[in-house]
Amino acid sequence: MSSSVARALTATVRAAAHGPHAECTCPARPTVLADRDDGTVVRDGATVAKAHAPDTDRTELAARLAVAAHPALAGVLLAPLDLPAAELDGRQVTFWPHGTPVDADAPQEAPWEEAAALLARLHATPVEALPGSLPAMRGPHKAALAVARMRRTGPPEQVAAVVERAWSALPPWARAESTAPGPARLCHGDLHLGQLVRHPAPHGPWLLIDVDDLGLGDPAWDLARPAAWFAAGLLAPEEWLRFIGSYAAAAGPAVPLDADPWPVLDVPARALTVQTAALAVAKATAARRELDEVELALLDACDRMASVPPQLPAEAAK
Repeated sequence: MSSSVARALTATVRAAAHGPHAECTCPARPTVLADRDDGTVVRDGATVAKAHAPDTDRTELAARLAVAAHPALAGVLLAPLDLPAAELDGRQVTFWPHGTPVDADAPQEAPWEEAAALLARLHATPVEALPGSLPAMRGPHKAALAVARMRRTGPPEQVAAVVERAWSALPPWARAESTAPGPARLCHGDLHLGQLVRHPAPHGPWLLIDVDDLGLGDPAWDLARPAAWFAAGLLAPEEWLRFIGSYAAAAGPAVPLDADPWPVLDVPARALTVQTAALAVAKATAARRELDEVELALLDACDRMASVPPQLPAEAAK
C-alpha cells in the first residue's frame, strides 16, 4: 500500500463488503485504485470505497450523493451503495459498486460519443426535480487550485509567466471569483475519460462517476477539457467531432444546435487549458524535470491564448 490511508481504507471496504467478522473469499486481493491528496479509492471484489479529501464539506457531499442516488439520474450517474456512512481519520468514506473503467491502452475505443450523450442527459435534468439544495459546480475552483499549486512549487519565472498571463486574461467567473453567467444547470464539474465506467461490469452501459465536483453551473465547462485538448492539438479532429456531434445529437443544452459552439466553449476551454498546464508545470517542477512534449504543447497553447481576447471564438486562438 502506498499510504496509511490506503491501508486503513482497505480494512474499511473489506468490512463493508463482507461484514466486520466475515472472512473475505474474493478471488483477488483488495486493490488501491487511487491514492491522492484529493481522494483515496480501494476496491474489494464488487465494492469500492472512497475516502474523500480532508476538507470535503459534509453537507455538500451529502447533497451530491443524494443526486447520484436519485431516480432522475438513473442511467447517467453511478449510484452509491446503500451502506452506512463511514469515517476514516476525519475523512468521509463512501461506498460504490465496481465498474469497468475506460481502457487506457486502447485510445481508439474511447467512448467519446457515450460520454457526450451522458453529459447531455445530465445537463438536461430539470434542477427542480433534484433533491435538496445543490452547491455550485467546482470546476472553476479546481482551476484556481491548480494555479495556486503551481505557484507553491516555484517553477522557472518564464514558464510560470506564460500560465499566469493566460490565467489573468480569463473573466472572474472562470477563476472562481464570481458566479458564472447564464442559467445554472446540473454539471459534472470534472469530466474526463477516467470518469466513466461500465456497470454492471464488465459490459454494462457507460455511467459517469465521481460526484465530488458535481453541482450547478455552466454546462459548457463539462465540454471544455476535450475542447481544450482539440485546440492544443492533443485530441484528433475526428474524435472531437464525434464528441461534440454526439452531444448535439442528444440535444445537449450547453451549446447551440445550429451554430458554431466555440463562442460558448471559448472561456471554459481556456480555463481548462490553464488548469492542465499549471498542474503539468507543478508536477515537472516538483520532480525537477523538463516539461515533456505534451506539457510543452499545453504551455504553447497558453502562450497563444494570451494574445487573443477571451471573448473571441476559440477557433481564432488556434
